[in-house]
Formats: sequence, C-alpha cells, structure tokens
Amino acid sequence: MNASDTRKLPRSGIALTGMGLGCAQLGGLYQAMSDAEAQAVVDAAWDAGIRYFDTAPYYGYTLSERRLGAALRERERDSFVVSTKAGRLMLLDSGVQPGENGWAQPLPFRPYFDYSYDGIMRSHQDSLRRLCMDRVDILYVHDIGRVTHGPLHPHYWKQLTHGGGFRALTQLREEGSVGAIGLGVNEWRAVADAMEACDIDCALLAGRYTLLEQASRKPLLDECARRGVGIVIGGPFNSGILAGGRKFNYEDAPSEVVTRVDAISAVCRDFDAPIQAAALQFPMAHPAVVSCVAGAHSPEQLRQNAAWFAQALPEGLWQELARRGLLDSGAPTPNAA
Repeated sequence: MNASDTRKLPRSGIALTGMGLGCAQLGGLYQAMSDAEAQAVVDAAWDAGIRYFDTAPYYGYTLSERRLGAALRERERDSFVVSTKAGRLMLLDSGVQPGENGWAQPLPFRPYFDYSYDGIMRSHQDSLRRLCMDRVDILYVHDIGRVTHGPLHPHYWKQLTHGGGFRALTQLREEGSVGAIGLGVNEWRAVADAMEACDIDCALLAGRYTLLEQASRKPLLDECARRGVGIVIGGPFNSGILAGGRKFNYEDAPSEVVTRVDAISAVCRDFDAPIQAAALQFPMAHPAVVSCVAGAHSPEQLRQNAAWFAQALPEGLWQELARRGLLDSGAPTPNAA
C-alpha cells in the first residue's frame, strides 16, 4: 500500500490516505522545530501524497495547530483531511516553561481538562481560530480513560456522558461543523466504552494495536469492523521502540519490552525486512483500520516513513513471527489480507 492510497471511514465516507501525518512533532515534541522546518515537513508529506493531518490543541500548547494551519493555508480546503481533538482547554499562562510535558518550546498556554458540553464546544471553536479553517473533518475526544485519569476518571467520564460532552460532539456532526466524531486515546477500553455511550464514527488508537502488541484485536478492533467504526492507528512505533529507539509509552522501555522487540528485530533481519516497515504495515491489514498516522522530525524522516510504508515484505515474515509467539496468530497480516 502506498502512502497516498485511500480508505473511507465506513459511516461518514471521509477518505483518509493510508498514511497520515501526526503533528505532535510540529509542536516540538522532545526537540524544538522552527516554523520553516514545520512547513518543510508538511510540504514533504504533501509531496508524498499524504492528505490526512492529525493535530491537537495540546501539541506544543497550541503550537502544532497554528503551524499546521499556516502550512496548509494555500492548499485547496477540500483536498485534504484534518483531525484535531477536544477535552483540554488551553488557557493563557505566562509561567509555562520550556520542556513541560515533553514540549521543547511550548507557547504560553496551560492545559486544563474539560470534557463537558461547553468545554467541547469552546475547544472546537478555539481550534478553528488557531487553524484558520472553517471546519475540521474529524473531532476526537483526547486522552480520556482510566489509565490516563486514575481515580478522576469517573468524574471526567461523567462530563462526557451526563455533562453533555458526547452531546456536543453529536450536535457538531449533525450541524455539519465536523464530518466525523470519535476518540483519540492510548486506551482501547475507553473506545469500547464510548461505543456503548455514543454513536461514534471512528477512533484514533495510539500504541495499542501494533507489531508489538495486539491485545486490543479481539475485544475491540474485530467489533469495530463489525459495527463500521473506523480505526486510525497512532503511535505505530510504540513511542520509538519499534523504530530503533528505547522509549515505550513515552517512557524508558521496561526490560521485557526491550527483549520482545529485540526478538522481533531478529526475525525481521532474517527476512531482510526493516522492522520499521513491518511496524507501519502490520496494522493496515485489519479490516477496521483505515489509516496509520506517524510523525516526522524532518522531510527526510517523512520520506523514509513513506518508503517503509510501501516496501514489499515477504509473507513468510508474518508467519515466522506468529510461529515464535511474537505476533497474535489470529491477527490479519498484510500479505494475507
């Protein structure tokens, strides 16, 4: 599959390119990026045929949305798809420091969780202003879940349900202000819960259905395929551990994860297959998946990701990974899809 090939969200009909650009790096995730460098990354994505761009108010404390909007301003609006997120309000705060929450040079806005009706509506309007766009195509609820919020999860979940957060999303979709609604999370159980509480169209699931872990397949992705809920794969490299780094879930990887990745890497080497190519391609075989979103720090990295995404890999690779217990034996694989 090429980066420019498209698949549609079953319920909304919105077509996403097989590869999307995750725009956390445009917000300076872990390392600073200039306005010119951000423009160059978006231009490289465009040249590679990528037409789906995912951002969030949280990325760089509004910096990513501003830069993405500027980078796309001269493009025909109907020629690309943008998703952003709601659930945090970004409030002016001159005390914000470089490096906060991994953002190298964040803007002076501090995030406050708010999943209520008013919070979702205000977040959406703020995003439109920062993007300088009259609409976003997909609006995700950002970072809701038991792991994310711990003991405060019931409070924030109640904001979504009884407090009108889901109602706001549904209203925005009915008005045509957004084309599709869903969740953008690192927790698959949050998506499963949301599907019972709201008629969502899709979910951006980061790090939970990857070459490294597939525990979400049977309880969630198979059900999404049955219901027509589209899945966008985020974090295909699991924070870098599948791309040669040693980060997992945004922290130093535990030894058992490193050991498993080393075993996967050994199989990939035996088949002369870059582990990065396998990581980008594997999730796309599941029938619920419509796009795989990866970030890039430079045009060169973007072009490399696109090349890995399209690289032909031997079918025996997937069979050997499953034989060694390194891949869910029931998971669809690219050559068998």
